[in-house]
Formats: sequence, structure tokens, C-alpha cells
Amino acid sequence: MSHFYKTFFILFLLFGALVNAQELSLEELDILQAKVNTDLSFAQKNIENSFYFQAKTNIDSALENAKKLDNKKSLGLVYSKLGKIQHLLEEDSEATNTLIKAIEIQRFAKDNINIAETYKTLADVYMATKKYEKALDYYKSAETLFNQEDLPNYEAETLLKKGQAYLALKNFKKAESTLSKAVSLSQRYKLNKLLSSSLIYLGEAQAELGRLGIALKIAQEGFTIAKEDKNLDVLSAGYLTLSNLYEADGNYKLANKYLRSHLKLSDSLLNIKRALVSPEKRNEYLIANQIQYQKNSKADLEEETSANIITQLITILSIALITILSLLTLSLYKNNNIRLKSNNILHKKNSELIISKEKAELASKTKANFLSTVTHELRTPLYAVTGLTNMLLDENPKPEQIPHLKSLKFSGDYLLTFINDILQINKIEANKVEIEKEVFNLKKKIANVISALNNSAAGNNVNLHFEYDENLPHNYNADQLKISQILINLIGNSIKFTKDGDIWVRATKINEKNEIYNIRFEVQDNGIGISKEKQEHMFESFSQGSIQINRKYGGTGLGLSIVKGLIDILNGKIYLKSVLGQGSSFYFELPLEYAEEAVKKEQLNYFKDINELELSNIKILVVEDNKINQMITKKILNKMKLNCEVVENGEHAVEKVKENQYDVVLMDIHMPGISGIEATKIIRTFNKDLTIFALTAVTIEDKMAEFDDAGFTDIISKPFKQEDFEKKLFEALILKEKA
Repeated sequence: MSHFYKTFFILFLLFGALVNAQELSLEELDILQAKVNTDLSFAQKNIENSFYFQAKTNIDSALENAKKLDNKKSLGLVYSKLGKIQHLLEEDSEATNTLIKAIEIQRFAKDNINIAETYKTLADVYMATKKYEKALDYYKSAETLFNQEDLPNYEAETLLKKGQAYLALKNFKKAESTLSKAVSLSQRYKLNKLLSSSLIYLGEAQAELGRLGIALKIAQEGFTIAKEDKNLDVLSAGYLTLSNLYEADGNYKLANKYLRSHLKLSDSLLNIKRALVSPEKRNEYLIANQIQYQKNSKADLEEETSANIITQLITILSIALITILSLLTLSLYKNNNIRLKSNNILHKKNSELIISKEKAELASKTKANFLSTVTHELRTPLYAVTGLTNMLLDENPKPEQIPHLKSLKFSGDYLLTFINDILQINKIEANKVEIEKEVFNLKKKIANVISALNNSAAGNNVNLHFEYDENLPHNYNADQLKISQILINLIGNSIKFTKDGDIWVRATKINEKNEIYNIRFEVQDNGIGISKEKQEHMFESFSQGSIQINRKYGGTGLGLSIVKGLIDILNGKIYLKSVLGQGSSFYFELPLEYAEEAVKKEQLNYFKDINELELSNIKILVVEDNKINQMITKKILNKMKLNCEVVENGEHAVEKVKENQYDVVLMDIHMPGISGIEATKIIRTFNKDLTIFALTAVTIEDKMAEFDDAGFTDIISKPFKQEDFEKKLFEALILKEKA
């Protein structure tokens, strides 16, 4: 038996040496890769110059070399380019098959950037064949990947085409929203061709939504940019859009003029395209390919002749080896079949998981956008509710009206808390919460939180007890706001679920190393307690003990989820012990950095000590389209001894700032005509120093970059706290003057 293995081993080495003599060396592989890259580069240049058949010749050469390389990334890219050329040559059926093949290879190679481009090209093919729903799906996938890879120019182009798909499907609201995003991205990154095209199609969407005046203005702006840049394709579309818009506006003379221009230009472009993909050009390509094929065949024949000796020797050794290897093959056959089936299942599952991941990412982005929109729509009327309620309470209401007004104020504050809780959860899940450290007195901070909650505790006949470890220092450098929020939620929960009882709040030292103190905070009550099965889900969003508990005690079920998220951000841990009917104990551990002394903040009295004569010289412009909000903002300013002018839209705001000298502008964002962002951009072209506050109900974190780019001095989120509003105005008007 040992003789058999020795013979097999010698034959195997000889066979391997001969086979390896024919394998490609690393240098040859590098040369092949360079050829693929060169062919792809030439193909791209030929596509840009509309030499489609020359590009196809380059791609055919690249494909041949990529197959020899067996490099999945290169092969996927070549198939993607081939599909694009087939689409440009109006071979859409072949293009679809080629692009699907490219996607399968690129998924395997995890080539996210190029697969996004392939998605977009496949969507273009579906658009050309009027399969708009399929096109929309692939545009969405491409948009998600371009956004992840931070490729704004590709993302803007995809948004434009996605908007065109919505227009084709007559979903004009989504078309407007998508094309507005394309316009914003194109403006930010100065992508003029995309900007002009996006504006023209946005004009179409606005017209379909019944906003003909705005539509004409937007489309004309896009047309002007295209004309300046001599983008003929965009100009042709612009002529047609303006013709349709002027016809709808009753200006038939202009409509006819633009239509004639469109027909003339589109005919010229069509003739150029026909010339590029004419039968003569196709025949030239086929003849050239045939000649090349004959040359390759002749070269292959010469190579085959020179390799005959080696081939014969390999054949002899192969016969010897086949006999031996057949025995091994028989035993491995079954295992290989099982492995092949497993691999096929894994590939299929992997493809499904990738698609699910892309859908989940898209859903997450959609959720964030939805939350931003919903919170804006809720905050705007809440500004009116809270503002009017506070004004009515300050205006000596009848005694019998006071309870009703307080109930209204409570409901408004509750709804605002609920909205803020949802936004806080969204920020925690998106990892957008930042730690803001400052030196503070921990013992005083906890005592202040307890003091603020004493009234609520008294309402439930609950006694609050505070125990602070004598071995703990008082001052730390940490995020006191988040610690306060955690304690308010936990103590507030205990008060809510405890009746005629006691709550103990404790802070104790666990250990200390290099001036970092590990501190245990505990909130213990003797309330209703929590069952074992409910304890497992207590820190999940919208989770409460039961529906009955929710109805009886109220609340959103978000408090503990926020607490868990904030403790994780502060590198801490939280635990729960509870017995149903006997009470609960929530305790969490945080590492806090010791500090020598807490910094005392200077208390400002804002406008109360300022001379009325000095305040009368201050000029404030309020830009707000909502009548109720106009009245509320004006009354709040008057109460602060400040006078103001009010305008209803961005256009009037720009005119007013040009004609008058203002100290502050309070600018709303969403208004008819141009938005507050656009108005601010225009003002900044002729006035760089004016203080402009964005007075808005939008979700600030999502729009911060856009606000900065527009040139806002600061942002005031509606509905705002009176103290915060006064502080920002005081700093802008009084402290700025004294500086």
C-alpha cells in the first residue's frame, strides 16, 4: 500500500509541475488587469463622446481578459458597462439580462459603489421600456447605496431620475418632494446640468399640483441655467415643459414658440442619435469583430501547434492519474454534492439578506423623514396652543376659567413631552446624541431634581427621601443634563406608580481609580411593583406593564427606553429588582470624573432691567405666514418691551431688509413662495452681518447643515421656552452691543 502512495505522489508532482508551467504568473495577471482597466477607461471615454460601437469593442476586449483573470469585481464592472452600452444602443432586452448578471457578481464581490451604478442603469432600462414601478425600486436601492458611500453627485442624479419615475406614475406629491431634494443637492455641490434638469421637472410637478405661477418661475430658472451651459438635452426638455406651462396659463403665443423650438432641437438630437446607432455603424462593428476573430483564431492555431509536445506528455500522465484519482473521486462525489447544495442555499440566502438589508436601511431613512415631517406638523399648532394658553393665564382670567386653562396648558406640555420623547428615541437609535461635559455639584443636582418633583409626589401622598454617601465628593465633570433626565424619568415613574408610600433616592460610591468614581444611583419605591414576565421588556420603546396600567396611570412608555439609551451613551449599566405588589428598585452605575469646584453661572435678568427708551430703538422683523403664530410672537415680544414688524412670506422679507435697518430677523422656514432658507440666502448676498434666527418647528438635528449653509445666526425651535427665547434675543441685541 505504501508503494501505491509513493507512485501516486511522484505522478502527482510531475503532473502538477507540467500544469503549473501553463498557469499565469503574478506578472501576467497584473498585465491582464492593466489591460482590463485600460479597456474600461477607453470605453468610458467613447461613451462620453457617444462612440457607442467603439466602446462596445473596448468592453468585448475587457470581458475576454476579465474572464481569464477570474476577478469578480472586474468581471462585474465589465458586465455593468456592457449593459449600459447595450441600453445606449437600444438593445434593452439584452441590457436587462447583462445588468442582472452584473448585479449577481457584484453582490458576491461586495462592490457597493459599482452595484449602485448598475442598479441605476437597470432602472434606466426599465424607464425606457415603461416599467416604471420596477425602475422606481432600483432607483431607491441605488439612492440608498450612493448616500451610504457619500457620493452626492450620483445621489443627486438618482433623485432626479426617481422624480421622473414618480411623474410617469402620476404621483405628483412624491415627485415634488424627490425633485426638491435633487435641486437642493445639485445647488449644494454646484451640479449645474442636474440642477437645470431637476428644476424643469420640478416645474412640471408643481403645475400638476395646481401651482402654475411657481411652476413657471422654477422651470424658467432651470431653462436659463441649461441655456447658459448649452445643455442641449435639457434645453429640449425645457422647451417642451415651458410650452405646456404657457399653454396652461393661456399664453398660446409663447407656448407655440417654445413648442417649435423643442421640435427643431429634438429632431436635431434624434438625427444625431440615429447616426450614432445606424445600421452602417453596426455593420462596421460586426465586420471589424469578424476580422479580429480570424486573427485571434490564427494566433490560437499557432499557439496550439507549439504546445503539442507538452500536451501529449500531459495526456500520458493524465491517463495514469485518472485511474488513481477515479477511486478518490468516487468517495468524494457524495460530499461534493452535499457541499454544492449547501453553497447554493447560502448564496440564495445571502442575496435575500442583502436585499432585506437594503430595504431595512431605506425603511429607517423613511422613518426618520416621516418623524421629521410629523413633528413639524405637530409643533406648529402646539406653538399656538402653548403660546395662547400662557397669554390667557397672564391676562387675569376669570377664576372659573383658570382650571380649564391650566388643564389646556398641561395637555399642551404633555403632547410636547411626547413629541420630544419620540425625537430623543430616534436620536439615540441613530447615534446622534453627543456628550456635553461641564463641572457641577452632583449632590445639589439630585436635590434640585427631587425638589422639582415634590409637588407631584405630594399629589400621590408620597414622601421622598434622599441619601448621599459621605465618602463621595460633590463636584464632577460630566453631562449633568443627561444625568438629570435619567433621574427625572426614574423618580417620576416611581411617583406615578406609588400611592401613599415612600421613595428613596440614593447615591453611593462603588470604587475610585485615577479620579474616576464609579457611582451607584438607586431609586427605590414601595409601589405596585412589576411582574417577572414584564421586567424583561421594561426598557423597550412603548413598553408598560399592561394596557390597563397604561390607561390608569398614563404615559408614553418611552421613559425607560430613553433612560437605557442615555445610560449606555454615558458608559453605564442599569438594573431592576421588583416584586409585584411590594415595590421596585431601579439602580444604575455611572463612571464620573472628579472635579475641584463647580462653576457658578452668572444669572441674567434679560430685558427687565433695560431702559424702555433703549429698547424702543430696537427694530425686529418677524417673517411668519401663520396668522395665529404672528399674533403670539408679536405679543411675546411686546411683553418684553420690544416692537416688531410682521411680513407673511420670504419675498416681502427680502424687500423689507433691503429698505430698512433691522437688528434681528425672526425667520419661519416653511412659507408659500420662497422658503425661509432661500430668503436668508438672498439676504446674505447683500447683508452679511444681520442677526437672523430660524424660528422653526422642523427637527433641528436633521437640518443643521442646511441652516448653516443658508447663513442663519442661530435656531430657535418652536414651541420654545420663554426663558430660552429671551436669552437668545438678549445676547443678540444687548450683549452684542456692549461687546
